[in-house]
Amino acid sequence: MKKFFNFLLTLFLIVAASAVTTGYLLKHPQLFAADQVTPQPIHTPADTAKNVITHYSAQTDFTEAAESSVHAVVHVKTTIQRQVYADPFMEFFFGIPKTYQQPAQMASGSGVIISKDGYIVTNNHVIEKAQIIQVVLNDKREFEATLVGTDPNTDIALLKINADSLPTIPFGNSDNLKVGEWVLAVGNPFNLTSTVTAGIVSAKARNINILQSSMKIESFIQTDAAVNPGNSGGALVNTRGELVGINTAIASQTGSYAGYSFAVPVSIVEKVVGDIKQFGMVQRAVLGVQIMEITPELQKERNLSTLQGVFIAGVVKGGAADRYGINRGDIITHIDGRTIRTVTDLQEQIGRHHPGDKVEISLLRNGKAATIEVELTKVE
Repeated sequence: MKKFFNFLLTLFLIVAASAVTTGYLLKHPQLFAADQVTPQPIHTPADTAKNVITHYSAQTDFTEAAESSVHAVVHVKTTIQRQVYADPFMEFFFGIPKTYQQPAQMASGSGVIISKDGYIVTNNHVIEKAQIIQVVLNDKREFEATLVGTDPNTDIALLKINADSLPTIPFGNSDNLKVGEWVLAVGNPFNLTSTVTAGIVSAKARNINILQSSMKIESFIQTDAAVNPGNSGGALVNTRGELVGINTAIASQTGSYAGYSFAVPVSIVEKVVGDIKQFGMVQRAVLGVQIMEITPELQKERNLSTLQGVFIAGVVKGGAADRYGINRGDIITHIDGRTIRTVTDLQEQIGRHHPGDKVEISLLRNGKAATIEVELTKVE
């Protein structure tokens, strides 16, 4: 019995000593780390979780961006009227002229209001071959639209409706987008108006070889925001509600969303729209070179010093590159200070300019760096 009471007394003393020590240390937290000069506050697990949740919520609150965007995204409805055709069999054998008319084909997509007086940007493939284009606003008003111009090379088209004081989405800066950044896709999938989905930027300057034109510029923003048929021409916006792209395509074997979608960056959209409004068509500038991606095979074959940049496989005689001393075998690494890693990067940077613009081109020639200012020429 005596041993039992001694054990209880010892246990009590240990607990009491621990309590006193813990209380002292909590009042003097700087003692937890010998190399820590400034005392740091103590956070309980609950406090830490609360801070993480608050920070995460602040970063992913899309309500303001969504609210400001949905009113400036419109539903674009198109009608392709089929031509009347004659039946040669009936007329040849029976002398009876008979004609047929195929039913009109209806389609739909999305568009983005970019000016208060009714200019709307959408995809070229949304309105291609359409005789009638109708625009339905988020407030249900409906207008017949005029096609101002198109650019199949970037899959962008510009429409105009007769309206005033319309809500708009301000242009952002797609160059500043970072992989992993949150974005919203706003559009009208499956004729469901004012639909907003969220995702992150999965990649930039993506070439998916979807455009068929001879001078195509594919430098898509890739996201995992859900985009489906009807979203084409809609807005890709950042969390500040700024337009950073026009949703254009999806990667899918079924025609519906399967994980990735692609948008034309607003840096390209802004140039195309500006040209169409001012000139009625896009003013395309060219450097006058034949270019290749630098692969490990090409690097080994040509004994190149880098895998980054774009290899000049040929120079067009009399073109801008030829006149300013760019040679076959050079590697373009930067344009106006922007890094060029792929052919897509180069096409996008040159595609932003007009004929007569001057650009600063940094290149490697036999392993040595050089910088050349080049005045771009127009497409011949």
